[in-house]
Amino acid sequence: MMQFTETFPPPPPPLHQSSVITTPPSFNPMNKNQVLRVGSWPGYFPTSKSLQGRLGDANCMEQLLVHCATAIETNDATLAQQILWVLNNIAPPDGDSNQRLTCGFLRALISRAAMSGNCKLLSAVANVHAASDPTTTSTHRFSIIELASFVDLTPWHRFGFTAANAAVLEAVEGYPVVHIVDLSLTHCMQIPTLIDAIAARLDGPPLVKLTVAGAMEDFPPMLDLSYEELGTKLVNFARSRNVAMEFRVVPSTSSNGFSSLIDQLRMQQLRRAENGREALVINCHMMLHYIPEEEEEQTLTYETAAASLRTMFLKAVRGLDPTVVVLVDEDADFTSGNLANRLRSAYNYLWIPYDTVDTFLPRGSKQRQWYEADICWKIENVVSHEGNRRVERLEPKSKWVRRMRNAGFGGVAYSEEAIAEVKNMLDEHAAGWGLKREEEDHLVLTWKGHNVVFATAWIPI
Repeated sequence: MMQFTETFPPPPPPLHQSSVITTPPSFNPMNKNQVLRVGSWPGYFPTSKSLQGRLGDANCMEQLLVHCATAIETNDATLAQQILWVLNNIAPPDGDSNQRLTCGFLRALISRAAMSGNCKLLSAVANVHAASDPTTTSTHRFSIIELASFVDLTPWHRFGFTAANAAVLEAVEGYPVVHIVDLSLTHCMQIPTLIDAIAARLDGPPLVKLTVAGAMEDFPPMLDLSYEELGTKLVNFARSRNVAMEFRVVPSTSSNGFSSLIDQLRMQQLRRAENGREALVINCHMMLHYIPEEEEEQTLTYETAAASLRTMFLKAVRGLDPTVVVLVDEDADFTSGNLANRLRSAYNYLWIPYDTVDTFLPRGSKQRQWYEADICWKIENVVSHEGNRRVERLEPKSKWVRRMRNAGFGGVAYSEEAIAEVKNMLDEHAAGWGLKREEEDHLVLTWKGHNVVFATAWIPI
């Protein structure tokens, strides 16, 4: 039987095994001031199953993760290893949704400890964990067909697509030319539906100009073809719907606030102003949170005020005088510089995709592996990395609303027709999904009453 010793912790056991570990009966993970005392406890050797019963609820696992993060940050290798062993026995990678969620955070904490280089013992744990976890998988690169099917499985992205397309169609009505700047995490997957709707316009379809930022980074979901190839397919699709389309890629990166894209759009602004008949749509779908929020980390190449990079980007967009700006993103806060606070926020948000997956993907399916691998990528980025490598920096809707107002935008209410479309889309999915209308008629996708994704539309004021 394995026991903690008074001197130096023994080598870690094989992870996610069915063997027993020891833990003191008096250990209370809810008491953040209590420290695990090493030693042996005769006659008390609980099995993994009994540990799961005693410590396996979500609140307890969250507390254990926070204590483990604190131990790693303070370089307390002994305490960190003990908590990691407990977590490992109560959070198997093939368990229920809370266990799989906790396992994802466990992986991320082990990765953080290994990368720090301070705890050689925890580095060894990381190597054992990677070798013993059969569910660990790299993020998948999707074909267009795979990605289109993937995003249709859940309202997570479809909600934003539906709300954004409704707002865009209303804003560009009557314009003979519509220029869409698509800053989308899902690689233009909402555009075919928008083209179908534009093709049905009573006064005839406009010329559609589609500009995308050819990102230099890869964020899940990842595509297995170039944007040039994607553009060719979209142009052909539009032609099949009798819609003329021009497609352009501007190499640009979120790390500097898409500065090269802004520069290109500014060059086109004079021509658009002279024409007067071209609508400019800025469609931001879950991409703006990749812009760093700390002003000291990056410098924009365009003129800036003393503000965060995100605020500077929005003010630059305001200077383009767009017809409409659509902002869709996940309603959570991953920006804290404190690891424990950031871990809590992420844990209390990312339970949702794990909880929902059972409603649309069977256990063991390839799509489910891809889906959970993408969530684990996000978890690892939030927990394991710092500085420029930590790119998952979600902000809640309230902060984005404040940023948009400060940049000179006013909110646009969604029409009843648009809301009806969103509701009809939600009816195609599990009963736990819901819709809320908040201030200025912003729309919020919910799961079991918890905010998931928000959709907002804005015009210059």
